[in-house]
Amino acid sequence: MIDLVWLIPLFPFIGFLICGLGRNILPKAAIGIIASLAVLASFAVSLGIFFEFNGSTPAIIHLFDWIKVGNIDIPFSFQIDQLSILMLLIITGIGSLIHIYSTGYMSHDKGFGKFFSYLNLFIFFMLLLVLGSNYVIMFIGWEGVGLCSYLLIGFWYTNGAYADAAKKAFIMNRIGDLGFLIGVFLIITTFGSVSFAQIFPQAQGMVSGDATLTLITILLFVGAVGKSAQLPLFTWLPDAMAGPTPVSALIHAATMVTAGIYMIARSNILFTLSPVTMSIIAVIGLATAIVAAIIALTQTDIKKVLAYSTVSQLGYMFLGLGVGAYTGAFFHVLTHAFFKALLFLGAGSVIHAISDEQDMRKMGGLKKKLPITFFTMLMGTLAISGLPPFAGFFSKDEILAHVYEENKILWIIGVLGAMLTAFYMFRMMFLTFWGNFRGSEEQKHHLHESPVSMTIPLIILAILSVVGGFIGVPEVLGGGHWLSHYLAPVFDASTSRLSVIELSHVTEYMLMGISVAGVVIAIIYAYVKYVKNSHVPLADSEERSVLAKISYNKFYFDELYSAIIQKPLNVISEFFYKIVDKAGIDGFVNGLGKGSMEASKGLRLLQTGNVGFYIFAMVIGVLGILIYSFFKF
Repeated sequence: MIDLVWLIPLFPFIGFLICGLGRNILPKAAIGIIASLAVLASFAVSLGIFFEFNGSTPAIIHLFDWIKVGNIDIPFSFQIDQLSILMLLIITGIGSLIHIYSTGYMSHDKGFGKFFSYLNLFIFFMLLLVLGSNYVIMFIGWEGVGLCSYLLIGFWYTNGAYADAAKKAFIMNRIGDLGFLIGVFLIITTFGSVSFAQIFPQAQGMVSGDATLTLITILLFVGAVGKSAQLPLFTWLPDAMAGPTPVSALIHAATMVTAGIYMIARSNILFTLSPVTMSIIAVIGLATAIVAAIIALTQTDIKKVLAYSTVSQLGYMFLGLGVGAYTGAFFHVLTHAFFKALLFLGAGSVIHAISDEQDMRKMGGLKKKLPITFFTMLMGTLAISGLPPFAGFFSKDEILAHVYEENKILWIIGVLGAMLTAFYMFRMMFLTFWGNFRGSEEQKHHLHESPVSMTIPLIILAILSVVGGFIGVPEVLGGGHWLSHYLAPVFDASTSRLSVIELSHVTEYMLMGISVAGVVIAIIYAYVKYVKNSHVPLADSEERSVLAKISYNKFYFDELYSAIIQKPLNVISEFFYKIVDKAGIDGFVNGLGKGSMEASKGLRLLQTGNVGFYIFAMVIGVLGILIYSFFKF
């Protein structure tokens, strides 16, 4: 089965070609089935590889020789190990559910075929990213998902704001991608290869803190910051909610934004030997988690709340990576894929039910009208809040336990972030499903549960959000942490170099208790405020407190970037356009043309057509030559 790994990206690529070329020919039902089956087929092959592979060393599947320049040999080959297998299952498993959901959600859209062709193409590039056995193939997938993200975010491109959001995502990703690309060049210079199998063994022989490794890892991290929406390059992701809701679930919750975490986890030995970079990752990750959580507290758009929640949870993953909790960070990638995809699809179900309304101030009382959507979203909210025994509890607790070992102050801030998460998520639930309906009578009349094609994926994801955490139950709770043992071969080189401080069971119980107690307090406070006191967020025209205004306006990051980057660049561009280009370069070139024209206007008057004048001019010329010759000699 491992030899058939090439089929995994091939199926979605074929689906992309069929849906793209046949978008105006094939019926919608056929396109939906073909696109969904393409990803399901990849999932089936991925499952077969998961059950077959049990090696302690990666399996390299060489497809063909690709690039040979001097001593550099870059084959087109795939690497199969525990990390890539789990990523394959996430991408194809969650991806297939989102494809099925989309058949119902996008059923009335004119661009149905184009949408599914883009989805399939995205899956293809994401699979290349995680399957590549070297950084070049990873980079192809990396750029490919960026392109597909641009196409999907701006899918409804006739709306100018949506098109701008797509451009913003594309440009901000390119900033990070430049760092990644320079990092790859430096890797080639340092190790003479881009293949993981040749780089990582060489790196193990280098000393911790090596300056070259530190520079390489910082550059790679810059790429991860752009792709995984960390400070300061995070503002593109909330704007990316302009795309259809299934896009938000697939790209900005379960797959693309986790590419940065995957890349660092794949390169773990390089980062382990770069303690300065690790500290930077931890601090930026935690700062992102807190800033995004504070912004989410006051947002009124249901998708924007989930978007900032995604940014915050990605921050926790980077925090885990920064303290060396590679398994914990990847564990959170898994659980986050379950509950965040569920929450986005649940939000899509709500939006679908109330005629594309996204403002939570115009919702309320929906739990009776949308019982399946309500119950499944409640499971996802409990999971992301970190309450036991839901999936998010185990992964977030593991990250926080490692943070406690490394730095108590970071742990305190991390627990505060977990409390904020619980508050803004239950704020979203209470505003959406409790109380009385605050929308229009027409919306109220059309309230209905989503079709089966949308609710079945919700139910499956809800089940995964409940039981998904049991693959990583810690020993203190009587588990064996299957995931840690499964991923051990991938992180073995790093594990042997990281200082391990074993927490006592009493300490672990204390940490869990504090975290859960904080979350419960946050939920109770949200209940009192939004259910018991029936508080509804202020209208945009109403005056807010200073802190609420800062949160609601997203810390003015966009305005800040506009003031210090966009406007100065516009001024410089205007200067170069008007002064350098138009007045200078164009003036010089056009001046030569005008000078020639003006000179020719005077000279052409000499050509009168009068033969007598020509004879007179010839005589004058001959006399001039004779006089010149006489005085010369």
